[in-house]
Amino acid sequence: PEREASMASMAAVLNKTPFLSQPLTKSPASDLPIAAVSFPSKPRRRNGAVRAGLIAPDGGKLVELIVEEPRRREKKHEAATELPRVELTAIDMQWMHVLSEGWASPLGGFMRESEFLQTLHFNSLRLDDGSVVNMSVPIVLAIDDEQKASIGESKRVALVDSDGNPVAILTDIEIYKHPKEERIARTWGTTAPGLPYVEEAITNAGNWLIGGDLEVLEPVKYNDGLDRFRLSPAELRKELEKRGADAVFAFQLRNPVHNGHALLMTDTRRRLLEMGYKNPILLLHPLGGYTKADDVPLSWRMKQHEKVLEDGVLDPETTVVSIFPSPMHYAGPTEVQWHAKARINAGANFYIVGRDPAGMGHPVEKRDLYDADHGKKVLSMAPGLERLNILPFKVAAYDKTQGKMAFFDQSRPQDFLFISGTKMRTLAKNKENPPDGFMCPGGWQVLVDYYDSLTPAGNGRLPEVVSA
Repeated sequence: PEREASMASMAAVLNKTPFLSQPLTKSPASDLPIAAVSFPSKPRRRNGAVRAGLIAPDGGKLVELIVEEPRRREKKHEAATELPRVELTAIDMQWMHVLSEGWASPLGGFMRESEFLQTLHFNSLRLDDGSVVNMSVPIVLAIDDEQKASIGESKRVALVDSDGNPVAILTDIEIYKHPKEERIARTWGTTAPGLPYVEEAITNAGNWLIGGDLEVLEPVKYNDGLDRFRLSPAELRKELEKRGADAVFAFQLRNPVHNGHALLMTDTRRRLLEMGYKNPILLLHPLGGYTKADDVPLSWRMKQHEKVLEDGVLDPETTVVSIFPSPMHYAGPTEVQWHAKARINAGANFYIVGRDPAGMGHPVEKRDLYDADHGKKVLSMAPGLERLNILPFKVAAYDKTQGKMAFFDQSRPQDFLFISGTKMRTLAKNKENPPDGFMCPGGWQVLVDYYDSLTPAGNGRLPEVVSA
């Protein structure tokens, strides 16, 4: 009750306080849900039964920005022959994918300046009707002086891939300055050198940002053997409805799944059943965009996740495995809001959050970049996430007395073993087994095979990466 009261109070303040920037346009107010209503701690009931149905997307309607089939030829011809061009980087392409399928609903394209400033300063966007949706990371497109000059007075530009093929059109464009230092400081809370996403996508990017309405010429495909896992929010909603989900709980991860993770997910389902839900469905949703160099690549993580399901650690009947196409910022409490918000648009009304979500070690000093508890605290207060039920999870560790992963018991700390990510990687690299019960054997073998693939061959060269 105290949390709901505080959320209602915060929403009331936000709804009465206008932002000093242009609001984001969206569908008529008659189509919108009540944005300030908190999702209940217990399921709503009608005539004694739990009320089924997925949570509404932000803005009341899922934004899909892919050009319909009958108009694609015309749009492709226009993009190829009539418009100035902007070439997209690999990360730009990932953000275009995110936008095209509605993960950032109700955002309709790369951010214009008003949206960019609201995101940097408020971690949210105000809509025309005064309601607020969460938006904590900028989704922007950078251009350099030469590209800006080539665009001139045009209000439309073609976006092309690295081979020069048109992939989208940006219309009603706005070009504005790219305040890199401010963007970095406000997103990460530091401008220390060595932030992976910054070095990959911002430091050498252009000094201008271009925003506008996005028209994506056809669905984004990677042709890497994993496209079958890349379900859009609309496709996920159909699958969840097909399974009869009356609650959806999302688990965001960028690492292999060990039995401690599985314990958290199965315990969450147990808790939801105890609350009165009949068919809670887990959305196991690994991040599929840019990750830093020492993270396990997506293809290997997906193979490991499949083994977890094959070995019965998670129940395939109550689990949907899909790839979340967003790049990874490693921006801690700021980024975890984006991860949670995007899952609302996919139909999730519960979000599992643990220690130091989206965090990393400080790039210069030997310490964590963020306080380990701030992510879950921020999520419980974040404007625009009031409808999402946040589920902080307990710490899981290896219980030596039971020979399996269990929730940590403070009364007998000597019985527990914490296996860090560094320790796990070291064991896998050395082809050593972790304690029985830490990870399913099939999943562990995938990790061993991955690190073995990085070992130089007899000629001193790294072998070709084996597709998972």
